Amino acid sequence: MAPAMSKRHSLFSRASLILAIALAGVIAWAALAPVPISLDREQPFVIPEGTWARRMAGDQVDILPERIRLTLGVKDVLFLKNQDTVPQTFGPALLMPGQSFRLPFEVASEYQFACTAHTSGQMTVVVDPFPASPWARLRWRALELARGFGNKTHEPSS
Repeated sequence: MAPAMSKRHSLFSRASLILAIALAGVIAWAALAPVPISLDREQPFVIPEGTWARRMAGDQVDILPERIRLTLGVKDVLFLKNQDTVPQTFGPALLMPGQSFRLPFEVASEYQFACTAHTSGQMTVVVDPFPASPWARLRWRALELARGFGNKTHEPSS
C-alpha cells in the first residue's frame, strides 16, 4: 500500500474509533443518567378559539394529537385549556370557554376518552411507567427526542 494511502486509512480508522467511543458515551449517559423530575408534571394542551366554528364549517381541524403520551413521575398530569367560545367535552368533564382541566394519572395504562375537540370524537392517552431501568431510560430519552421533532403539543407560546 502506498504511504499516502496508508496514512489516509489510518486517519479514517482513528476518526471512526473516536466517533464510536463518543457514540458509546452518549448511549451510556442516556441509559445511566437519572431522569429529570420537575415539580411541574403537567403536559399542557390548548383548544384554540374558533375550533368549533372551523369544524362546523367542514374544516378537518387537527388541534390535539389523537394519541397523547405521558410518563409517570415525569409528565403525568394532562392539562387542557379551552380557549374556544363554546364548551368542549373531554371524558366526564365539560370545559366551558376559558376553563381548564387537570387530570393526574397514577397507573401506567392506555386510556380512551370522548373528546369533542377531535373529529373522531375520541382521544387516547398512553401513560408509560417511570423509566427506572437503564434500558427504560434509553427508550424514554429516544422517544422524547423523536417527539421533539414531530409531535404537536399545542403548548401555549411563552
